[in-house]
Amino acid sequence: MKKLDWYLLKKFLGTFFYAIMILAVITGVIDYSEKVDDFVKRQAPGSAILGYYSNFIPYMVAFLFPLFIFIATIFFTSKLAYKSEIIAILAAGISYPRFLRAYWVGAAILCGVCFIANHLLIPEANKKRIAFEDRYVHENPFSADRNVHLRLSPELYVYMQSYDYATRTGYRFTEEKIVGTELKEKLMAERVTYDSVRKEWTLYNITIRKNNGLQEELQFATEMKKKYQSFTPADLSNDNDIMTAMTTPHLNKIIAREKLRGRENLNQYYVEKHRRTAQPFAGVILTIIGVTIASKTVRGGSGLHLALGIMISASYIMAIQFTSTFSTRAGLNPMLGVWIPNIIFGAIALILYRRQTK
Repeated sequence: MKKLDWYLLKKFLGTFFYAIMILAVITGVIDYSEKVDDFVKRQAPGSAILGYYSNFIPYMVAFLFPLFIFIATIFFTSKLAYKSEIIAILAAGISYPRFLRAYWVGAAILCGVCFIANHLLIPEANKKRIAFEDRYVHENPFSADRNVHLRLSPELYVYMQSYDYATRTGYRFTEEKIVGTELKEKLMAERVTYDSVRKEWTLYNITIRKNNGLQEELQFATEMKKKYQSFTPADLSNDNDIMTAMTTPHLNKIIAREKLRGRENLNQYYVEKHRRTAQPFAGVILTIIGVTIASKTVRGGSGLHLALGIMISASYIMAIQFTSTFSTRAGLNPMLGVWIPNIIFGAIALILYRRQTK
């Protein structure tokens, strides 16, 4: 790293954090204007609101990281080109790949921080953010997903037609014990309730059917209490926000658990997992696209470069949202769905880089 590299690196990082500060303030003000009625209605304390935005801003920064790094690259590189500094650097005998060294270093630093934050730090912030929103913003959910099937162990399956969160009551509950391909026992209850203190379920109007070869036994009961390991009403909900509040090690455990339970579609979990790795790499790709575009002096100046940069970064965000939705809804391979935008924009970055080096 020479003086030129340090000069460019300081400009790069300084512009990036300046862009973060501006956009973080804008997103915070917009979010506050939308939720201020809820804050007043539910009498949210000022300290809790400040704590909420201390977690909300990192969440937005992580979500818009490709946009931040791309705009920062476009903005400060365009100013260098407008002042003819890039022409002077290249005229001094420095090759274009050598000129990009500071950009590579800066992108690697920022993307490394983003990588660690995505996997460990942002989920912790999301946990506090979601807890605040559940208490002061969102209404309590009234019912869980209907017709939920879960596998609690290799031989134990449960089913519930519906669950009402307000009364903590579920309807049409079934528990099945299956050994191999043989149904050994089937328990059916018209209604169940959950005790969050004792962490146990109470079943009502129960019918138990036991099979032992050719012999069948029927039992009836009015009420029964049962405890299921790692089965609570929270397992009946399919809330995407819950995944964003899990660190990657925790998310891996949840994926393993849900696979054991036989959940039909786990793509949304895999998309969230792979997105945390793909997004930092997108920062490197968009940095190269930004510098190759903005290092050319054009008649429109910085304004044209900035407008073009916003269009490209918005296209990337739209692409990642589209392919992620296609993975969760249409069965596209989650890793492929998350990395397709990086592959496409990586090819664009390679083409622009080769043109510039020539």
